[in-house]
Amino acid sequence: MEMEIEEQGETGRNVMCQLTDPEGNHLGPPMYLPQNAAPKELQQIVNKLLNNEEKLPYAFYISDQELVVQLGTYLQKNKVSVEKVLPIVYQPQAVFRIRPINRCSSTIAGHTEAVLSVAFSPDGRQLATGSGDTTVRLWDLNTQTPMYTCTGHKNWVLCIAWSPDGKHLVSGSKAGELQCWDPQTGKPSGNPLIGHKKWITGISWEPVHLRAPCRRFVSSSKDGDARIWDVSLRKCVICLNGHTLAVTCVKWGGDGVIYTGSQDCTIKVWETSQGKLIRELKGHGHWVNSLALSTEYVLRTGAFDHTGKQYTSPEEMKEVALERYKKMKGNVPERLVSGSDDFTMFLWEPADSKHPKTRMTGHQQLVNHVYFSPDGQWVASASFDKSVKLWNGTTGKFVAAFRGHVGPVYQISWSADSRLLLSGSKDSTLKVNCRNYYLPFMVLMGLSYG
Repeated sequence: MEMEIEEQGETGRNVMCQLTDPEGNHLGPPMYLPQNAAPKELQQIVNKLLNNEEKLPYAFYISDQELVVQLGTYLQKNKVSVEKVLPIVYQPQAVFRIRPINRCSSTIAGHTEAVLSVAFSPDGRQLATGSGDTTVRLWDLNTQTPMYTCTGHKNWVLCIAWSPDGKHLVSGSKAGELQCWDPQTGKPSGNPLIGHKKWITGISWEPVHLRAPCRRFVSSSKDGDARIWDVSLRKCVICLNGHTLAVTCVKWGGDGVIYTGSQDCTIKVWETSQGKLIRELKGHGHWVNSLALSTEYVLRTGAFDHTGKQYTSPEEMKEVALERYKKMKGNVPERLVSGSDDFTMFLWEPADSKHPKTRMTGHQQLVNHVYFSPDGQWVASASFDKSVKLWNGTTGKFVAAFRGHVGPVYQISWSADSRLLLSGSKDSTLKVNCRNYYLPFMVLMGLSYG
């Protein structure tokens, strides 16, 4: 290790620090660190103390604020006392880095009307799009060329969702019908699934670590119901009814429960064997527009990661997906964040309480979209007040605001390494923000990361 750790030192030069993980577990006893120690040196120390054979990247936080400068500079700027032991939280980062965005690599043409929904396959090899031209299109991302045009819908394709094992693709339309497709052929897997009376507002698959191969998914609709479907049986197996107005969003959680948000201002939690209501989360004063889970990225990608490894059996895929989920979740409950027309957001831990952990305020107009970063450490929110805001994903504490757009912000999406945040607006631009610098550094004319 390049930097020597002092066992004792003078108050002016060294600071007594305690390294802890995000769950509060101490990494060894307190130690004296020189004030010229920066994140690079702290990474060396953590890797040394953890006996990591591969040197892993870490971020460091003091009082929920990321340390990006030398320790002494931070202490002086924030007027932090060095008379007490200074707790420093180390947070593992993605071992990979996405390529920087500096140009449009390809324009993929084919739809004849607006593209309304976009989704990357779990392994990142294919892209699916749904359009107002009533078609679903599949694209090869290696060649950036069209693969299949899937026809059969009678109205706009509003929602698209891949099964976490990559074997199925489901699309939902404004006519209220759902269609399952085979991504390898582009052909429909049977007749449309009929049951909803109004248009589809959301689709979410049962996590692969709970069942492999994937068979069940849940859909939400403006008709006020959510329905669980079995693609093998080709029918609705459970109807979740109880909301009094439209269901705007739905998520199938890693613990096996389903969350539905509605225009009736409530969020309902359902078990999935019989469809019984477990819990009702109340607090919002207007429509619930968006839900996001802290584990959403690993639930969507299942067993697939940046290495590109493929799996030969459902059992192996289930085992790897479960390991990824447990590592992502840690020893804390799965968190849920909700965004509303009442300009606020709530952070919940539904497994522990029906009451919100914290209320997140600051937006001046309705919150249109909320999204956890892949590592679960951050929450981003998009609003009609033309801003994107960044929040601490564990405490709900406000971190920063991005104000580059000049129109309402409709959607946001994180890069897979949790460093970059993409936002799309009515002003016809996409902006890329870096969470470490809190300002847009790229404007793209032309929304989703794989």
